[in-house]
Amino acid sequence: MFCSRHPHRLRTRDNRALGLGMGTLGVLQNIGILHAAVMTSFLTDRIPDQIRWVLLLSRQGKVRLAKWYTTTTQKERAKLLKEVSPLVLSRAAKLCNFIDWKDQKIVYKRYASLYFVMGVDADENELITLEIIHEFVEVLDKYFGNVCELDLIFNFHKAYFILDELLLAGELQEPSKRVVLQKVEAQDQLVEQVKSGLSDEKIVITGPRG
Repeated sequence: MFCSRHPHRLRTRDNRALGLGMGTLGVLQNIGILHAAVMTSFLTDRIPDQIRWVLLLSRQGKVRLAKWYTTTTQKERAKLLKEVSPLVLSRAAKLCNFIDWKDQKIVYKRYASLYFVMGVDADENELITLEIIHEFVEVLDKYFGNVCELDLIFNFHKAYFILDELLLAGELQEPSKRVVLQKVEAQDQLVEQVKSGLSDEKIVITGPRG
């Protein structure tokens, strides 16, 4: 994060002063610094600062997944679910996927029988949030193989684990679907190893005494 409001707007006078007496190498170095500052500002201005919450809703309004990234009470969460669910479920298909709601913005996308819903700050980029939703869905689809609602009902812990690999404290931490899948598969292997170890230990304990 830069303290300046527009960190990439470096003054021309400063650029000339920095390059003075340094020749071509000095100019190229300053160009590289300027490019890095511009790209950093570009990315930080477009990636949502924080996603407040994530919901997966069925067409009947059943909550299949709920993740909260801000401090809220159970009463506040119940109220949010009661207000947000009908807003999303009653939306016509021809309407856009963004809803201005209180001091937040609701971004959602329907996939088959599930609605993937995220709440972000009102001034955040909706299209980037939609991309995050789509990435989450793609990872789920690759992991489960044509994921459906039943997969999330019986393997909800896997859905939470995948989401935790994508988002940390409401911010995108891993944009690579391949890396996320590798981490999930590594965890599956670890679980199988633990189960296998416990099974072997049980056999030893319950086996016949010599």
